[in-house]
Amino acid sequence: METIRFERLRPHEGAIILDVGCGGGRHAYGALRRGASVVACDTDRSSLSAVKSLMTAMAEGGEAPPDALATVVCCDVRRLPFADSSYQAVVASEVLEHIPDEGDAVAEFARVLADGGTLAVSVPSWLPEKLCWLLSNDYHAPAQPGGHLRIYTRSSLRELLASSGLKPSKQHRAHALHSPYWWLRCAVGPNNDRNPLVKAYHRLLCWEITRKPSSLRLLERILSPMIGKSLVLYADLEEGGGTTSGDAGGFAQR
Repeated sequence: METIRFERLRPHEGAIILDVGCGGGRHAYGALRRGASVVACDTDRSSLSAVKSLMTAMAEGGEAPPDALATVVCCDVRRLPFADSSYQAVVASEVLEHIPDEGDAVAEFARVLADGGTLAVSVPSWLPEKLCWLLSNDYHAPAQPGGHLRIYTRSSLRELLASSGLKPSKQHRAHALHSPYWWLRCAVGPNNDRNPLVKAYHRLLCWEITRKPSSLRLLERILSPMIGKSLVLYADLEEGGGTTSGDAGGFAQR
């Protein structure tokens, strides 16, 4: 289930994309399938091990170019161990809301972007997220370890990216059908995944993701501008706007 639109990142053979806070690796897999080389980073070593295994299987199964590099790195996204201007694109999906010093993270994303590169960021949309916070204290920090620290508006997210020299451009919302699911979970307790209604809705979402029925895809397109669970924003690093260092190779670590 991809949140970002890869056509905005222009993935192609030879492109190098960084997926920060990759989690289960869904965007890393998407970039690899489209021909780009990928570095996926996270702080969770077990997740990274699973991501690495699946990317290796994709290469062996012919789902990725044979010469595309696919690797994982365990690191803090606020202190990325990569050289300046290393990547043509950076993806940070559902990451910033978890980070105390969000400005440091965005500055790092901008630093490792090459001139003309694009950052794709997604965060929980304001209205769905606000309702989740109202329905359950356990949904967000500090009650929930790894919970959400803040709620973004479109303007606050654009200002955050602009503060690191990035130029925000297009935006959209995604995953409208996931908003009622999380409202339901918050109403019965966000950790109560045994509730019959929660289990039934989860089966519906799994069916929608795997089968992609036209009726639900149409409903998703209609509802996403209003109640999409994720707000996605793209920001570009204009030519001459990035930093450089003497060691700026694609995967060079500093």
